[in-house]
Amino acid sequence: MPVRLGDMAPDFEQDSSKGRIHLHEWLGDSWGVLFSHPADFTPVCTTELGYTAKLHDEFSRRNVKVLALSIDDVASHEKWIDDINTTQHTHVDFPIIADPDRKVSMLYDMIHPNADSSATVRSLFVIDPAKKIRLIITYPLSTGRNFDEILRVIDSLQLTDQHQVATPVNWKKGDDVVIIPSLQDEDDIHRRFPKGYKVIRPYLRLTPDPSE
Repeated sequence: MPVRLGDMAPDFEQDSSKGRIHLHEWLGDSWGVLFSHPADFTPVCTTELGYTAKLHDEFSRRNVKVLALSIDDVASHEKWIDDINTTQHTHVDFPIIADPDRKVSMLYDMIHPNADSSATVRSLFVIDPAKKIRLIITYPLSTGRNFDEILRVIDSLQLTDQHQVATPVNWKKGDDVVIIPSLQDEDDIHRRFPKGYKVIRPYLRLTPDPSE
């Protein structure tokens, strides 16, 4: 069965470039990003992992741990990491799961037979501290992922978890947000959003980013 939004992230224990990983234990109280790669030494994945490594401080600031996965073994991962570091001018400091038995790939429905019968597609999962799946994005093998978008969605998830708001189209941290329609008590609204708000329509009310 495929995993869906709101599901508990399937737990697993598997070898990685940083040793044995037990997912739920490894995540602890952090958010997590788990993303798959069809194989080691592939060009698009090399650029993705390099860019992700350069975002280390951005993920740390958001209390996010990053975990990659490729179907090759640990020895291959270690050689590939050297290649990534050299070609992308960075330092990969997050684990890459070894999945030669396809255990994790099948657990997270990362293999789509009509696209490729053996390798994983470019799936990505955001997992919250309660170990719930909060975002699922799947790209075709030929298209690299946009990790600036991943950070944007994490910002939205963390903001909307804390405040009774939603984020509108193309929202970025610091932009106005939407007060959710179920919040109707005027005194409560003024208490929650002391910066004020504007009413575009009764169902569309904007307020400054309450985290700023």
